[in-house]
Amino acid sequence: MITMNKILILWCREMKTDKKAVALKYDDKKDCAPRLIAVGEGYLAEKIIELAKKENIPLVKNTEVVSKLVHLPVGVEIPTELYEAVARILIFIYKLDQENAHT
Repeated sequence: MITMNKILILWCREMKTDKKAVALKYDDKKDCAPRLIAVGEGYLAEKIIELAKKENIPLVKNTEVVSKLVHLPVGVEIPTELYEAVARILIFIYKLDQENAHT
């Protein structure tokens, strides 16, 4: 059985303007779906990305998902229509983690 307790940062830059970033956390023992733990645009997005790099938190550029999440309040679970997209990202990161653990 695979268990996950993961933090992930999604970010985008829309039309060469300010960056946007959201941080998701998923703990399969507590949560039904990933939760937003941070949301930011501009300077705040830059700080979220900076912290992710410092803490080796995975960063994924995904304009579609970020644009749908950036307007939601911190603490909510992601909407059901994004389950599949976010699940694909989490699976990709999980596989990378597994590969890195074996090298």
